[in-house]
Amino acid sequence: MRRPASPAFRSVMLAGLLLLPMALRAQSTPEEYLRTFDTDGDGRVSEAEYVAHLSEGFYRLDRNGDGVLEADELPGGHGKPVTLKQFQDNLRRQFHKLDRNHDGYLDARELTQPPQG
Repeated sequence: MRRPASPAFRSVMLAGLLLLPMALRAQSTPEEYLRTFDTDGDGRVSEAEYVAHLSEGFYRLDRNGDGVLEADELPGGHGKPVTLKQFQDNLRRQFHKLDRNHDGYLDARELTQPPQG
């Protein structure tokens, strides 16, 4: 039976996977960045859209497609396994930190701001 990854490790993992989109964002306007998440074209990002878009990084790393990032699939090739559920739960927490007006959506400004503590 696998032990769940520690909260600290999950936070580091999440931060690392979130840095790539932020680096890409630096090359575009906030509105262009928002459109990469906004699959329904309503000009805002729902929690589901946020989780789906950022989960693409998890799927790319999960080479064997088993829904678990094992040590050899993690950046650096070591660390405790991370399940898709753990990863997505962290994304949901991150979404709610970014949703500063608490309307359940991210606008371009919220999406491109650093998360609140």
